[in-house]
Amino acid sequence: MELNDLGLLDDGDIDLVEAGIALARADRPEADASRLRRLVSGWAIALQRDTPPVSGSGRARRLSNLIASEAGLTGASDDYDNPLNADLIAVVERGRGLPVALSILYVALARRVGWRANALNLPGHVIVEIKGGVDTALIDPFDHGMGISRDRAVEIARHGGGDAATARFEPMTNRQLLIRLITNQASRARSGGDTVRALRLYERMTAIAPRLSSLWWERARLEQLLGHNNAARGSLTAMLETTHDTAMSRRIQAALAALARSES
Repeated sequence: MELNDLGLLDDGDIDLVEAGIALARADRPEADASRLRRLVSGWAIALQRDTPPVSGSGRARRLSNLIASEAGLTGASDDYDNPLNADLIAVVERGRGLPVALSILYVALARRVGWRANALNLPGHVIVEIKGGVDTALIDPFDHGMGISRDRAVEIARHGGGDAATARFEPMTNRQLLIRLITNQASRARSGGDTVRALRLYERMTAIAPRLSSLWWERARLEQLLGHNNAARGSLTAMLETTHDTAMSRRIQAALAALARSES
């Protein structure tokens, strides 16, 4: 799978594992994904072979037993900022990863066997929701796949800077999950002054989610910082074609005019 192919797919048709492999290989073209694919396939076979749990809590425990207990995949607390923690191939090789990377594995596995699962977007964190019957369970993949209560999820949101009083944990689409995975790296590249790396990551994000206009805005800003004015003009034009917000359209047109003035 190529990254540009992801931008053409309906969100529900995106295979999160294969998309994660494509993202990993964007940085490490020779990375061997066989262990990742073998693990996910083996987990799915194990779940299908068992008497399937009906409740969300039972399903959550079974997922955690496979991914956290048996495979040993948990949060990268010692080297959180290591880029490999956002690389799904490296995550299964090293046994640790970011919350979003681990959540992708839980959600992808659950859906592979027909279970309802979502990754929930908390401030500064990602957790997983597993549904079964009338029961819903929450898992924190970063904390050894531990089951957590909603109160604990609210605490996590508060710690991440969210408003605990109005906490609403929204499920992420497949594209949003992949963008969240890359955004972690892009933020670190920007804060570290690596504009070239940040731009490369935003190019990947606009390939995956070409209709998300905010990504084009940041990409154009980075292109301008690097003196790539023609590319910046192209990004702003792409953004103009994807936004339906009148105020934003005026802002883009003003940015295009300013860019033209700077070159005259």
